[in-house]
Amino acid sequence: MALQMFGIPVSRGVAIGRAVLMSSARLDVAHYFVERGREEAEVDRLRAARAAVRSELQALQAELPADAPAEMAAFIDVHKMLLDDPQIARETANWVRRRRYNAEWALTAQLDVIARSFDEMDDAYLRERKADVEQVVERLLRALRGTQGLPGGTQNGEDLVLVAHDIAPADMMQFKQGVFRGFVTDIGGKTSHTAIVARSLDIPAVVGVREASRLVRHDDRVIIDGDHGLVIVDPSPAIVEDYLRRKHDSEQSRQRLQQLRDTPARTLDGQQVELLANIELPEDCRAALGSGAAGIGLFRTEFLFMKRARDLPDEQEQFDAYRGVVQAMGGRPVTIRTIDIGADKPFDGEGDGRDGEITHLNPALGLRAIRYSLSDPAMFRVQLRALLRAAAFGPLRILVPMLAHSRELHQTFEQLELARAELRAAGTEVGPVEVGAMIEVPGAVLMLPLFLRYFDFISIGTNDLVQYTLAIDRADESVADLYDPLHPAVLQLLSQTIAQCHAARQWKGRAVHVSVCGEMAGDPQLTRLLLGLGLRSFSMHPAQLLSVKQEVLRADCARLAPLAQAVLAEFEPQPQARALAALAG
Repeated sequence: MALQMFGIPVSRGVAIGRAVLMSSARLDVAHYFVERGREEAEVDRLRAARAAVRSELQALQAELPADAPAEMAAFIDVHKMLLDDPQIARETANWVRRRRYNAEWALTAQLDVIARSFDEMDDAYLRERKADVEQVVERLLRALRGTQGLPGGTQNGEDLVLVAHDIAPADMMQFKQGVFRGFVTDIGGKTSHTAIVARSLDIPAVVGVREASRLVRHDDRVIIDGDHGLVIVDPSPAIVEDYLRRKHDSEQSRQRLQQLRDTPARTLDGQQVELLANIELPEDCRAALGSGAAGIGLFRTEFLFMKRARDLPDEQEQFDAYRGVVQAMGGRPVTIRTIDIGADKPFDGEGDGRDGEITHLNPALGLRAIRYSLSDPAMFRVQLRALLRAAAFGPLRILVPMLAHSRELHQTFEQLELARAELRAAGTEVGPVEVGAMIEVPGAVLMLPLFLRYFDFISIGTNDLVQYTLAIDRADESVADLYDPLHPAVLQLLSQTIAQCHAARQWKGRAVHVSVCGEMAGDPQLTRLLLGLGLRSFSMHPAQLLSVKQEVLRADCARLAPLAQAVLAEFEPQPQARALAALAG
């Protein structure tokens, strides 16, 4: 009988093949004490493992083909940087020297310490950066054992799928080379680096399947349904035939979607819709342009600061990155969010507790995002100066995250004016910028009448808005099922925000540009609802853009508007579902 397992769909499509298992190196780690006087020899084993892994990563980077996703090289750089990070290199050696742990035990002990700080983070994207540390430790353990890389080869001429506890983005080179058709992992989420690379390579993938690497056996036939997060082990011939048809249909649909890349995003009733891309790295601009994005709706600058506690990026480094994005987009608008980091997303090595551990009682509600920036004005102005300088090279918008208080608004503009004055005093060219507020907390929606007086545009971060509205942590499995972007309260807040931005025309002389940059924007099943609520600007991962564009081209906003209002009027699940069905029809 076929075994069905469910996880998180992170990259669309269907893959069918024989399973190749990659067991976690941490599952079979020896624990013993080294003899006194042999500590430095054991530390030398760690150094040799780091050197071997560094050589492996350099070789992988050198072998990247010209058409490899830009994310691949950047993630390899992250892993190379992590190899020498003091939290791994120095502290692991300390476990050996102080407690005489063997090298493998020391690595896993230090990983547990680092993992705890990541688990306390509220932001899903940064919380999943723990996977990068785990993947580096896995590589080091394999180097200590004398085995590196992914399994390869073919299985009786059949397609192969990989089943693993986790997969490092660098190892996914073998997907590019056509060895594996898809993958399944025990852990991971939509914003893990592995998921990002999977989407950029357009490989069917399901993550977070928990026991997959334990339940699936080598050479089992496996179906990966990347559209629905379903993994089927040992399917019947009828199921295989059905999925082969779906696979064929899916491939044809993708080819048809590619034909829409240069088609203007305009609805049936002539409404122009702006489709923008979210990026994490400057190199992601290539994928954004390849999808036909009209610009960048969200550039998350946190990536520039990660693992940089003692050596934060200076003004020139930030300027080079921001200017690179602006120039790469060739005159298209670029929205860059100021650093969204803080107590729940600490720079490595920061903290109030012992050994750098964070001791805030509730980091999700602590010193983060704009609160963190305003608590360190000098650091904030470094970023603002870099942004103002980059704005001289093309259209640039500055997006301020997690605003809720009027004093935060005023302090932000004060720091921006100070940064502008500092540049002018130094004779440095400054470009014009639009400044926007990110709506992520219900209080910000209630503050919109004030925000609209000062800000040039509004961007709705639906991921945090859903969490803060419903008091749901998506990482907490006991309540994750309550995370609902279609909750009536969430839809009411979305509708109010969009409506107030449009209504600003009455007293401001123009409507305030409003977009959605969270997961809801990239979900084609929600496109018609958002259009019906009046949204005309969506920002999403580049891989999602063409699917959303297809929905836009099929939509009639005049017909959708009353249907969307009918959805807003329903508070019970069944009536709301009927209203949504009418909207989809």
